[in-house]
Amino acid sequence: MKGSDSHSGVFLIKYFSLMTKRFQQSDFWCDFKCAHGWNKISEGGVNVLVRTFKKAFFGFSLAYIPLAPERDVGEGDEAYISRLGEFSARLKKALPKNTLCIRYDIPFDFSSVEERDSFVARTAELSKKTGVQIKKNKVDIQPPDSTWLELSKTEEELLASMKNKWRYNVRYAAKHDVIVRAVTAESADFEKDLDSFYELYKTTASRDGIGLHPKSYYKDLLERGSVSEKSASDSSERTRITLYIASHEGEDLAAIITLFQHGEAIYLYGCSGNNKRNLMPAYLVQWTAIRDAKAYGSKIYDFYGMPPTDDENHPMRGLYLFKAGCGGAHVHRPGSYDIQLSPLYSLYTLAENARAFWHKKVMKKVRGR
Repeated sequence: MKGSDSHSGVFLIKYFSLMTKRFQQSDFWCDFKCAHGWNKISEGGVNVLVRTFKKAFFGFSLAYIPLAPERDVGEGDEAYISRLGEFSARLKKALPKNTLCIRYDIPFDFSSVEERDSFVARTAELSKKTGVQIKKNKVDIQPPDSTWLELSKTEEELLASMKNKWRYNVRYAAKHDVIVRAVTAESADFEKDLDSFYELYKTTASRDGIGLHPKSYYKDLLERGSVSEKSASDSSERTRITLYIASHEGEDLAAIITLFQHGEAIYLYGCSGNNKRNLMPAYLVQWTAIRDAKAYGSKIYDFYGMPPTDDENHPMRGLYLFKAGCGGAHVHRPGSYDIQLSPLYSLYTLAENARAFWHKKVMKKVRGR
């Protein structure tokens, strides 16, 4: 794996194959999404998110299953796809009658792009062999490419796994009085810090041509994290949501929001301003979160989304370099797959693909002018 430790990558992928639930399948995350437009159905231990769209007398629904069901030990690709077909047939009975499709983010963690692409290329063959009408969607919901840090390492080992320049940047920021504060919904200045985060996020969205949720979305997430920290009786069910803000001489420069659970820690959202970027605040804020995730007991730190390779022509190559330089093992997933339930599905995917093209190609060029 280019830019990562292959032994660590194999360990992490084996570790995740033994996990029973990822954060996207946790009740915490699904209940949060239900507060923002989704409904939840549980089928065979799998959380299914359903969203209904209505306009006048016309309406339809979509069913979405993030990173589930997991592959059974020793289960081959063909057997897994067959099981998805059987699961979908059972689930269909519990879904609204106007549901267009069931969308899966298949939880296969490959250690190379070639392995992932080989699986994707065989989708049509697997569909034909199993009789399951499953197809790769052009729009992925969960980021298919990421890099994971193994948190069983010591802090010294984690720093040593970073590129030299990354270690230097972490120490440079600390040496030049960049300060990182951890904010929760119970912090004294929570509302003020949330406002600061959102202003930084708007700056990032404008600069990089990305979308963002309303401020209330991030506020709700942080507030739910505080409730989970207090109310979960079982530590394995506990979720911590933290806003980290890096500042210098009273000016906030960069911020991230993280999710910590027993199995994994996730870098969910990140942003930075345009001032004092030479002080490297983004490096110190990440390092602070990594150390806290390790202390919390999370097994991995997932940087959650980046380009698949170090492609010089990729518009987000800078994001790849930043995350890959932190020393993790690269992971590649197949992305989103659909099982069609309605003839109207084809019309929906045409509209969905057109919308994705507009936002990713046209609007990014307009913003870049």
